[in-house]
Amino acid sequence: MKTYIIAGGSSGIGLEIVKLLSAEGNNVIVLSRNPGGTSKLGGVRHFPIDFAADAPVLPDITGPIDGIAYCPGTINLKPLKMLKPDDFINDFRINLLGAVNMINKYHANLKQAGNSSLLLFSTVAVQTGMPYHASVASAKGAVEGLTRSLAAEFAPAVRVNCIAPSITSTPLAEKLLNSEAKMKASEERHPLKRIGNAAEIARLSLFLLTQSSAFITGQVIKYDGGMSSVKII
Repeated sequence: MKTYIIAGGSSGIGLEIVKLLSAEGNNVIVLSRNPGGTSKLGGVRHFPIDFAADAPVLPDITGPIDGIAYCPGTINLKPLKMLKPDDFINDFRINLLGAVNMINKYHANLKQAGNSSLLLFSTVAVQTGMPYHASVASAKGAVEGLTRSLAAEFAPAVRVNCIAPSITSTPLAEKLLNSEAKMKASEERHPLKRIGNAAEIARLSLFLLTQSSAFITGQVIKYDGGMSSVKII
């Protein structure tokens, strides 16, 4: 039995990852504000952690950890003139510093497992400029830099990769998709004419967290329906 930690595993993409890992009989530790959808899953332990806090206290965990996914994120879309310094600080605290604190806490456990995996999340708005994304794109750009730096630093014991999705149907994106008109507009921005869903991203996450991807590290994998690289004319 392998052990995985999923930060933000009580809803959205994180919950779908937890479901897949639990169904395969793994030991899954979820760190999030509340247990959410994990309460009825087998082999899952929940610790209440708020990654938006200044200094969240993470639980001590003994033994090897085979993989970690850090899923907490923000969608803070405003024109630059409406963004305050606190907006940037909050986005960096949740997206970057939360991940850094977690990695520091459990790096020794990852090394103990050998050929373990660390998975982070970015956004399509880092590599493709989009209006009103200044704060979150800045924070997620730092996550992509962290991914490549740690992949070099942690090799060969720990693999480090990142997924960069476009808008996905999750509770975090609910306000952007809460009408038929908003949903249609989001779908039309993608060459594949639909948006992503959490279950699909979870399957890619499972691949990157397990030995199926044992020769992949330092990658930022785009999961964006072609938005960042394809233009239909």
